[in-house]
Amino acid sequence: MPADTHPATTSPTGPPPAGPPPLGAPSTATPLAPTPPTAPPTGIRYAGIGDEAAPGLADQLAALDELGWNAIELRGVEGRALADLDERAFGAVADRLAAAGVQVVCVDSRIADWSRPITGPFEDDLAELRVLARRCAVLGTRHVRVMSYPNDGLDETDWARRVRRRMTALAREAEDAGLVLLHENCAGWAGTSAERMLDLLDHVASPALRLLFDIGNGVHYGYDAATLLEQVVGHVAHVHIKDAVPTPTGRAAYTLPGQGRSRVRECLTTLLRHGFTGAWSIEPHTHLRPHEGADTRQDSGTAAFVAYGRALERLVAEEVLPSLTAAPHGGGRD
Repeated sequence: MPADTHPATTSPTGPPPAGPPPLGAPSTATPLAPTPPTAPPTGIRYAGIGDEAAPGLADQLAALDELGWNAIELRGVEGRALADLDERAFGAVADRLAAAGVQVVCVDSRIADWSRPITGPFEDDLAELRVLARRCAVLGTRHVRVMSYPNDGLDETDWARRVRRRMTALAREAEDAGLVLLHENCAGWAGTSAERMLDLLDHVASPALRLLFDIGNGVHYGYDAATLLEQVVGHVAHVHIKDAVPTPTGRAAYTLPGQGRSRVRECLTTLLRHGFTGAWSIEPHTHLRPHEGADTRQDSGTAAFVAYGRALERLVAEEVLPSLTAAPHGGGRD
């Protein structure tokens, strides 16, 4: 998920750095020559957040087809969140995915995200979860991405108490619906601290709450992704592939995987060493950052999305898999 901007919060390591580059800021992604597709490691599926490729589902599926991938993470279709589609539009989405043979590995909700601070109406989150419970059953996925509520002027104790209470209620609702909420290391009380992530999991104590680890969010929020991952890796059920470099103004500029400072190679190696199985889902952010209204795609974004997928395949084949036989903390370009 994006390194989303959100209202001022306090984290254990201080306030988060400023948000991503402003609208129109150039990506630092370096084009790569085309490479043939390569298979992912055993137990891993390559996937992508569809609207990073294009607004429309047809182009999202075309990009995946060009990559030879058959898994998608749904966030938006034609600029609308999945829960906001009317029944007819959602039915068309489900039918098209089924016809294409593409599996939905996760649905990205707005529950507790950067747009919904802890003081907002909890009913909005419950209502969205109930809509998504029905729609996930149709789509054949159990995973729903959530966050843990940005602060909105509360003291630390009250903020934490309200987050724990809301997340417990959401997890119980998800458990009853057969869903698993995936908390992303992004906006919210538990977004940037391994200690808080583990506290939240322990307090909620439900199999319906696990972690989504976005490798690229560390650059934006000012922590080392590989270090944090080592502390929570046993609880990670889904992964976002993103890479970035800090800028002189403290913002993040997004790159192809392996070309930034997010330590993508080390993170993926850690996941494999700990027996992770599941989806590695690309979220390029090189041309689209929906949380800040940024969209610099020239061709609906599909070419850049495909190039990003190929870069991940090459990084895994040339650096991640060989590193599994090297020393655990060997060097690398990430």
